[in-house]
Amino acid sequence: MRTTVEFQSDKEAADAMYASYQKLKEEIGKVIVGQDETVKLVLTAMFCQGHALLEGVPGLAKTLLIQTISSVMDLEFNRVQFTPDLMPSDILGAETMDKDRQFKFVKGPIFSNIVLADEINRTPPKTQSALLEAMQERSVTIANQHFALPAPFFVLATQNPIEQEGTYPLPEAQLDRFIFNITLDYPSYEDEVNIVKNTTSSTKPKAGQVVTAEEIIAFQELVRKVPIADNVVEYAVKLVGKTRPGTAHATEFTNRYLEWGAGPRASQFLVMAAKCNALLNGKYSPDIEDVQEVALPIMRHRVVRNFKAEAEGITIQDVIRELL
Repeated sequence: MRTTVEFQSDKEAADAMYASYQKLKEEIGKVIVGQDETVKLVLTAMFCQGHALLEGVPGLAKTLLIQTISSVMDLEFNRVQFTPDLMPSDILGAETMDKDRQFKFVKGPIFSNIVLADEINRTPPKTQSALLEAMQERSVTIANQHFALPAPFFVLATQNPIEQEGTYPLPEAQLDRFIFNITLDYPSYEDEVNIVKNTTSSTKPKAGQVVTAEEIIAFQELVRKVPIADNVVEYAVKLVGKTRPGTAHATEFTNRYLEWGAGPRASQFLVMAAKCNALLNGKYSPDIEDVQEVALPIMRHRVVRNFKAEAEGITIQDVIRELL
């Protein structure tokens, strides 16, 4: 049975979280070369009790990154390869008849601390929605039986932005369930040299365990308790409001290039992620710079461009950077 981790004060807990983050970076860095910003965003999502969507071309170590994070956190990990014929029961589990002719529920891979939904856009909407319901409720219902998912629980999904044939893009309402949309870019020349050296030698680097599930839960509770000034909250809400064309806070740039803006969940995630970002930077309270630092991956998948923006080559990143 898991026990709770107790700290003498919130300041002590904040210092412990910062120290753990430094150790996590060090251990993950033994296996994953570069991608420091991606690692920070994935850990931020986890400490905010959120889920993350990673997009990148094949070969950028998305799967290895998630496996490494699960090992340094001593968490149970399951990978599900999404395919067009995948059924909801393949993820959630199903009732089967045992040798005594009694029905029993066999749990699926969703019953894990970290679930990697590999190429989530390759499975039909019916199966996608089964996973996304579990993400929102952190529980599943099978044959009128309610099953709670283990804590902590995270879904880290990947998408390949190149191959779109035979895929089922996630609708905006389902994308909204992810706190971050993280894009992975090609490594730098120096990082790629190190990657090739590490992966073509006879020895494979291993990352050691740093934090336990109990500590993660304690850090999640701490993030919610972090104080935040009213002006920082108001900045986050106004920033989201600027993405909504035709409203009071909309800018001329917004009205010209956006079809739809971000919803209230974006404001909530901005505040939560800013709190966590402050802690990971060794601060005890977030400021406007923390909101700005997490704004792009939070709002990237919640804002929809119009035809004029597409015709002129204006990207979502261009819009968000203009608002910032």
